[in-house]
Amino acid sequence: MSFDAIDAWWWPFLFILVAGWLATDSWRFLGVYLGGRLSEESDLLVLVRAVATALVAAVIANLIFFPGGALAASPLALRLGAAVAGFAAYLLIGRRVLAGIAVAEAVFIGGWFALG
Repeated sequence: MSFDAIDAWWWPFLFILVAGWLATDSWRFLGVYLGGRLSEESDLLVLVRAVATALVAAVIANLIFFPGGALAASPLALRLGAAVAGFAAYLLIGRRVLAGIAVAEAVFIGGWFALG
C-alpha cells in the first residue's frame, strides 16, 4: 500500500499517523523493554548517551553556524556569544539546564535589540 493508494481527504492524515507511529513507537517500546535490563554503567548505555549528546551538539552547531529563517539575519558573533553565555551560566549555576537556556535567550534577545 502506498501514499497514493486511496483517494480520500482523510487518507494522507491516516497514512502519516500510522507510518509515524510505526516508525517511532516500535523503537520506543523496544527501548523501554531493553532499557530496564541495562546497567547505567554498561558500555552500550555509555555509547548511546555519547551518540545522543553528539547529535544534540551537532544540531546546536548547525543552528549557530548555518541558521535558517529569521535567525540567519543575526550576526554570527551574537549567536556564538549567546551560546557561550548560556553554557557558562549552565556550569556556574550548578548545571541547571533551564538557567543556561534562559541566559542564552536573554543574551541573544538583548543583543538583537541592541543591534537592531
